[in-house]
Amino acid sequence: MSTFVERLRKLNLTRRVIYGVLGVITYPGIALINRLKITGAENLKNLPGRNVLFVSNHQTYFADVITFLHIFFAAKWGRYKGLGIPYYLLNPKTNIYYVAAAETMKDTWLTRLFAKAGAITVKRTWRAEGKEVQRGLDPGDTRNIARALNDSWVITFPQGTTKPFAPGRKGTAYIIKQNQPIVVPIVINGFWRAFNKKGLKFKKRGSILSVNIKEPLNIDYNAPVEEILDQVMDSIEQSKKYMLKGRHHLMSIIDK
Repeated sequence: MSTFVERLRKLNLTRRVIYGVLGVITYPGIALINRLKITGAENLKNLPGRNVLFVSNHQTYFADVITFLHIFFAAKWGRYKGLGIPYYLLNPKTNIYYVAAAETMKDTWLTRLFAKAGAITVKRTWRAEGKEVQRGLDPGDTRNIARALNDSWVITFPQGTTKPFAPGRKGTAYIIKQNQPIVVPIVINGFWRAFNKKGLKFKKRGSILSVNIKEPLNIDYNAPVEEILDQVMDSIEQSKKYMLKGRHHLMSIIDK
């Protein structure tokens, strides 16, 4: 037990250092060069420290999840309306994981560093190294996510791509059905306008980055995975009924 505790302490220390470094680097792009608008962060207040799954639409590879981490860190310090001065980086929340494509996390030294801060790397189910590949659900990937949910928060993007209104993957619904987590939807916008596809370079400064954290979903865990997935996709406003519903959705598709 003492060995396990010691490993946990070292892991938390490592993450604190990485989050601190990455937080200092990324804070200006989120809160100063662009404008961050946060709504619904008060829904984070009463969440337990484990078995919480955040589901979100996806607009860049890294800027989305980096922004979520800043918001979660700030919420730990009681900040729900905005980030303010990022003193929360002195003691960030460390029991957070995020799901990311394995090939993406190997691109650069920065992405490899970011991977050490809590990435659960998974094999893409339909693309690998730019080629179309048909794969089923990888049991090893789902087990890793289940282990992370056991004592942490996990962030995932059900579409697995930055293309708006792409169909969701059943793997997300299987994970929900099997682990029965609290599922919190997040809807973002403006990231596609502010950053390039990877989310590491600016495309348009002064953009509004909106993050809406919704109330946890009321899910019937006994429902078919198709129904659960439909509920998730509707909650992150990526279902058919939201397609081209708003001007920002149309502009995001044109911009692609």
